[in-house]
Amino acid sequence: MGLAIAEAARARRRTAPNPWVGCVVVDRQGNTFSGSTEPPGGRHAEIVAMDLALNAGADLGGATLYTTLEPCNHRGRTGPCTDAIIAAGVAHVVVGTRDPDTKVAGRGITALRTAGIEVAEDVEGVRVRAQLAPYLHHRRTGRPFVVLKVAATLDGRIAAEDGTSRWITSEAARVRVHELRADSQAICTGAGTVRSDDPELTVRHADGPNPRRVVLGTAPAEARVRPCLEWNGSLPDLLDQLGAEGVLQLLVEAGPAVAGSFHREGLVNRYVVHLAPAIAGSCSPGMFAGVSTNTISDLWRGRITATTMLGPDLEVVLEP
Repeated sequence: MGLAIAEAARARRRTAPNPWVGCVVVDRQGNTFSGSTEPPGGRHAEIVAMDLALNAGADLGGATLYTTLEPCNHRGRTGPCTDAIIAAGVAHVVVGTRDPDTKVAGRGITALRTAGIEVAEDVEGVRVRAQLAPYLHHRRTGRPFVVLKVAATLDGRIAAEDGTSRWITSEAARVRVHELRADSQAICTGAGTVRSDDPELTVRHADGPNPRRVVLGTAPAEARVRPCLEWNGSLPDLLDQLGAEGVLQLLVEAGPAVAGSFHREGLVNRYVVHLAPAIAGSCSPGMFAGVSTNTISDLWRGRITATTMLGPDLEVVLEP
């Protein structure tokens, strides 16, 4: 399953709106064949791995198949993976986690067991669910998984008193931001940030596709962020629309007003905070506008799920 998880990671940026899945097939002689999901319209991970095995002349009768996500049992752009697994004579299937998509939702596992295949569930499930968090969230809620990224000084300031903010963090942190962009199908910022910084919001320092660009408000005609979706409605409605259009993960890169809005409305699934070893002082703007706490018992608290050094800077990942 560890190898299947590694295979899935390699497919992370090319499968949306489908999940990035890894699969390993082990035949009775102990030979292993691994694969991952292809871009939309292509083969699912199980078919890729089994095709590799069959093309190598392997006999899959009695084989064991490891897959990070429950095999599908319906016909979409490709046929049901369960049918191919059963037809190949696979004897054991090991599943990382069930697929909450209403077209699957346990039916794949049921079909395999009905055919006499032994199925083990929730193997390395915590790791798999962490890897597939945006997909699983989207299938359960219909909305994208929202990642809010903020760069700040150690005292939580995102710019100097005169509004200048380039660059608070290091080049290593900026590379990480481009990786987050490549992992996301859409990126959102505010019209104020577009007017002041004129960002491109593209992927340049990482390997991956450019996300769709969303501006809250109206972008200037000559802004580099164009073409973009200009949004003047509510944030929940925006998430509903993006989710319906197949956006699994939305990255929010914006100033304190937009960051504060997403935070106040409880729409953030993951906070990625890049802290520079610097102090700006209390007169500089903070990370979240419009967010206040009257008493310590009302303090918003999450849980830190990861910390990583990025050159001289510290990345802190926080989840509600």
